[in-house]
Amino acid sequence: MTQSMSSESELATAAARADTVQQRIQKLQDYDVLRFPRLDHKVDRMTIPAFREKFEDEASTPAAKSITLEGRIMSIRRAGSKLVFIHILGGYQQVQVMVHLGSLASPSLNPEVFRNALHPLCRGDIISVTGTAIRTKTGELTLRTLELPTILSPALAPLPEKLIKEETKVLNRHVDLLVNRRTSDILRLRSQIIKSMRDFLHEHDFLEVQTPILAESAGGAIARPFLTATTLSEKQLALRIAPELWLKRLVVGGNDKVFEIGPSFRNEGIDTTHNPEFTSCEFYSAYFNLKELIQMTQSLIIRLHHDVNQVIATRLTSLQKPQFSIPDGQWRQVEFIPALEDILGFNFPDLSKPSALGHLTSLLAEDHPSLDISGMPLNKLLDHLAVTYLEDASLSQPLFIINHPACMSPLSKSFICPKTGQLVSARAELFIDGREIANMYEEENDPFEQRRKFQLQVETRASSLVAGEEGPGEVDESYVQTLQHGLPPTGGWGCGVDRIVMLFSGAPRIGETLSFGNLKNVVSLAQVAKSS
Repeated sequence: MTQSMSSESELATAAARADTVQQRIQKLQDYDVLRFPRLDHKVDRMTIPAFREKFEDEASTPAAKSITLEGRIMSIRRAGSKLVFIHILGGYQQVQVMVHLGSLASPSLNPEVFRNALHPLCRGDIISVTGTAIRTKTGELTLRTLELPTILSPALAPLPEKLIKEETKVLNRHVDLLVNRRTSDILRLRSQIIKSMRDFLHEHDFLEVQTPILAESAGGAIARPFLTATTLSEKQLALRIAPELWLKRLVVGGNDKVFEIGPSFRNEGIDTTHNPEFTSCEFYSAYFNLKELIQMTQSLIIRLHHDVNQVIATRLTSLQKPQFSIPDGQWRQVEFIPALEDILGFNFPDLSKPSALGHLTSLLAEDHPSLDISGMPLNKLLDHLAVTYLEDASLSQPLFIINHPACMSPLSKSFICPKTGQLVSARAELFIDGREIANMYEEENDPFEQRRKFQLQVETRASSLVAGEEGPGEVDESYVQTLQHGLPPTGGWGCGVDRIVMLFSGAPRIGETLSFGNLKNVVSLAQVAKSS
């Protein structure tokens, strides 16, 4: 068996993998090193990043003090019978290890013992090495060993040099992370983005909380939930589609500024920008209006842009810096209805009336017959028009679309637009590079109006149900009762963290920002394992 596997075909079939693993096991048994020992305590242990930082300056090496490093073998190069160079990986960094027979502390070692001790080592093995820091003739920082390497965890399956095929990568994500630096760097960037968001909100005096994921009602958005049966209730429970209603309950409870970063679930399709399980960030601030929400959003994106640029320049060098620019001053805003009326060439009917859908459909069919809008309820039709005619303006610069029709935002405050006379929401969406990045609005805090909007939401869903879907849902009376205790005027904000990571990393698919890809990848992983 070769010491490294350069072709991903080694991962292609279960039979080939089993044969390769068995060969590896036999070799380790032949050399009596098939073991997984506990890690001994050593006072001289260092991580590879700490080792590189300590001896970054050439003046600090060589060093006489003994140091122990652990890491995964990424390459082995034999330079004769008495000298071997190994590169090991740990903490996302690599370092060279030099094993030279003449430098080892034990005088009883001979070339045959030396060769037999190193021969079982293979790319992918996790080893422990002890030695001193030196610089080679080429100036490369190296650990010159004083003892033979110890295998801590042998790699039974081969570690390829690279993975290229997407199917192979998603079914072997752990291998993809090891051999493709960009895959690992995107996940590290995701962590940095979440940290920056969390730091930003803490700096603005927000309280971080965790709210229920499983409850009797999904609540918080218009989406199809995942339902599950439990022993706690005769009714099926639902995975949340958003934490919104829980967070606003906390604001009612006197927590003026709250936020949550966590998972939400929507039982809908999978595509390049959607996954049924996703991470969201939502915050709610008492006494915030729409203007303040927009200003805070702009400040947050500027902060993220700065932090991402910095971390890519210094640590995540396989990634490109963000490919969108941050303009000076206030970012562009367009009002939903006036902007569409200008583009479409006609005035909208009163969108709050029951006849609005039929009237608007007729106008579009007459003036824009190529639009495919058949069967859409009013809120989805309006959203389709925004996607078609407004969102692309964000390809050149960040864009806030503001004051959506009230029927599109059942949880937001409404007011009469002075330009159009339409009932609109105090809402804004931020788009960058053609993607929705954040959604924000002033929260509805009138319990009577909220009940009416909930009822309208139920009726709208009932009219648009297709065969096989769950029922239209129901009015969340517990939330309406919460509002009876008084929700202050409140601004709410939410974003999909996965999409933020897509924007800043340049990843074309949402699955690349997730630890194990999208739901289809996760399910395939389990199915492949069962069939092998």
